[in-house]
Amino acid sequence: MGSDNKTEKATPRRRQKAREKGQVTRSRDLIAAVSAMGAIVALGVQAPGFAKAWRGFLRFLLDQAATSELHTHLGAPAYPALFGGVGLTLALAWALAMGVAVAQGGLVMAPSALAPQLSRLSPATRAKQLFSMNAVKGVLKSLLPACALVGVGVSILRRDWQTVLGLSERQSAAVMAFVLGRGFEIAWKSALILLAWAGVDYLFEWRKNEGDLRMSRQELVDEYKESEGNPAVKGRIRRLQRQLRRRRMLEDAKRASVVVTNPTQYAIAIEYTTEMGAPVVVAKGRNLLATQIKEVARWQGIPLVENVPLAHALYRAVEVGQSIPPKLYIVVAEVLAAIYRAQARAAGGR
Repeated sequence: MGSDNKTEKATPRRRQKAREKGQVTRSRDLIAAVSAMGAIVALGVQAPGFAKAWRGFLRFLLDQAATSELHTHLGAPAYPALFGGVGLTLALAWALAMGVAVAQGGLVMAPSALAPQLSRLSPATRAKQLFSMNAVKGVLKSLLPACALVGVGVSILRRDWQTVLGLSERQSAAVMAFVLGRGFEIAWKSALILLAWAGVDYLFEWRKNEGDLRMSRQELVDEYKESEGNPAVKGRIRRLQRQLRRRRMLEDAKRASVVVTNPTQYAIAIEYTTEMGAPVVVAKGRNLLATQIKEVARWQGIPLVENVPLAHALYRAVEVGQSIPPKLYIVVAEVLAAIYRAQARAAGGR
């Protein structure tokens, strides 16, 4: 089915399946830009300490070389000061990269994405990828920030061109400070540009992923059938369940002491024995089911009592298997008492 027909938003089940395959919105450019910005800031903060540590280390080595035999282990105490900052910067960059990756799509375990695919090794497939529209888009996506970075470097060079021409007259320390300062400026401005571009790239990736996840109406129907079951089958199951409940209810109606009717639309079968705390509704129904309950009562010799208000009240207030509410005790008791008196007179007449 064409992508033009995919007009519906992805369902949670579709998103979960895509996540299991590793299909989540994630921008690699954003990960690289944030980690690079963090590393540049960390190096800039530690730059004065680096200069002091290296200056002291070199002076120590020169002094050792001039006064005695040089041993490499003599400089070991300076190693933490020299390389500790580098390790801290790398650790910070790694932590930022992991944090941004998790923030974009969470922790995703997709073994299927790691499975080997021979199509990736096919020269024809690789050739199609190299000369496809996606490849052109990738090149353009790389050229735009690259042009911006070149523009930053050129603008800084033009701004300080007079200073660059006069560097030959300065001392080496001043030249080094100028070079490092401008290098740091180019670095953080470039990282800022890359960070902004990565934010745009993330929006494009999110939009593309949402478009890939969109579903057609037929896919929605198929997913519903897969997750919830075929509606026709579920409807048949519900009908069978209703029929089973009706048969069970008609069987329980045989135990009733009286059936209250209205007289044609409702029928409520009530059971009461001396061991019960209150009468219990064992069956109730409308129309066809009411007719079936009354037929069961006639076959079993259960009295039928026509009482329209009581039938309506029992049908609406009491579910099958529940005792009648206290507010109906008196009315039901009068009905049962009348039945028992009639049965007693009939037994005495015989």
